[in-house]
Amino acid sequence: MAQLTPNPSYSLTIRVQVPNRPGMLANITLAVSNLGGNLGHIELIEQTREIAIREINVNAASEEHAESITEAVKALPEVKVLDVYDRTFTLHRGGKITVQSKQALHGQDDLAMAYTPGVGRICKAIAAEPERVYELTIKQNMVAIVSDGSAVLGLGNLGPEAAMPVMEGKAMLFKEFGGVDAFPICVDTQDTDEIVETVKRIAPVFGGVNLEDIAAPRCFEIEARLQRELNIPIFHDDQHGTAIVVLAALTNALKLVKKDISQVKIVINGAGAAGIAVGNLLKKGGAETIWLCDSKGIVSSDRTDLNEAKQSFAVDQAGDLALAMQGADVFLGLSAPGVVSVDMVKSMAQDPIVFAMANPIPEIQPELVRDLVAVMATGRSDYPNQINNVLAFPGVFRGALDCRATTLTTNMFLQAALAIASLVNPQELNREHIVPSVFDDRIAPAVAAAVQKAAREDGVAQH
Repeated sequence: MAQLTPNPSYSLTIRVQVPNRPGMLANITLAVSNLGGNLGHIELIEQTREIAIREINVNAASEEHAESITEAVKALPEVKVLDVYDRTFTLHRGGKITVQSKQALHGQDDLAMAYTPGVGRICKAIAAEPERVYELTIKQNMVAIVSDGSAVLGLGNLGPEAAMPVMEGKAMLFKEFGGVDAFPICVDTQDTDEIVETVKRIAPVFGGVNLEDIAAPRCFEIEARLQRELNIPIFHDDQHGTAIVVLAALTNALKLVKKDISQVKIVINGAGAAGIAVGNLLKKGGAETIWLCDSKGIVSSDRTDLNEAKQSFAVDQAGDLALAMQGADVFLGLSAPGVVSVDMVKSMAQDPIVFAMANPIPEIQPELVRDLVAVMATGRSDYPNQINNVLAFPGVFRGALDCRATTLTTNMFLQAALAIASLVNPQELNREHIVPSVFDDRIAPAVAAAVQKAAREDGVAQH
């Protein structure tokens, strides 16, 4: 398998002191480059006639790679390493989010209105007209990010405490890209009934619920039950956020190769929450030939180990992933590192589309098949065409909250995907640009508008 490229996930800052004379900095940068480190910002902290102190940012490919770079710098003559710190850990130290007041308390009058006795009038108003909770509290713009820590990223069952950094990051993205307030709720149980009950008990505070990193198949039942039993939007991002962005990216990739979604053979590897949801939304978008594969091979009708979600994708052909990929137009990987070979890609149809979305190591390294595929996408930020859920969920919730949707529908997901795809105009569309940048400020408003329109069409908008 190819070496992972250096990336900000393994970014470190090295503070060094060197004699203040020409060539000393060059020695350090050469040592970093020789080991494959990617140099970033270099800052001069202090300088005298005798010494210079600098901080050098370096992206590495792994913790071991970062350590080897540090040791190489320490070994340089006349270079004194004063400090080394992991920039990712530093960013997370103390948490990444906070709660702030929207109203200043300048004196006794403000206090009397914000809290007792004035707040009692607001409480009575809501008791008399419960719907006013949306008007008079944070509920109108507040989402709960709920996880049990059972499927954290691609790392597995790490538990609720270890899930917290992901949920905090999610809250940041909600606010930054959608203007939505969100708070992490990591529950210390992996029992379906207890999770459902917990969310129902805290629902009065929230205008919507984002389920995150809950393992399949439990996540399907939790989402379905909460959607039935609550009248606020329930969104499992691992399923529907992924599906929306995949459909958006695939819509544009198919334009490049001039193929119609109804005519292509699509292979999905990974039959967990994301794989099932992607398949279902692709069907809604017009796909007719989908072969789903899991760790045991093709999901075929002769298998007796299929749950209900997998059964809806069962095909007559049995076999392994290599067989499934023969003649396929599209491969969508939501599975495990390195499961696809170069020969498997070569066996695909002309102008194949490959989305290798396993993180941090994709199903196949893009460098290995660059000249074999028409379009390549991954889940990583250091390659073109990142399939990133942040393109979807802030706008989905922005739209759902603004129209006070009681639920989320497949049509809302479909329209969100088409809205994202439409932001890449024909002049910009190319094999390395099939989705807009996550920093494109048009995305959330476009998705929100599409979601609201679909909500009204489906009769689930209250406002």
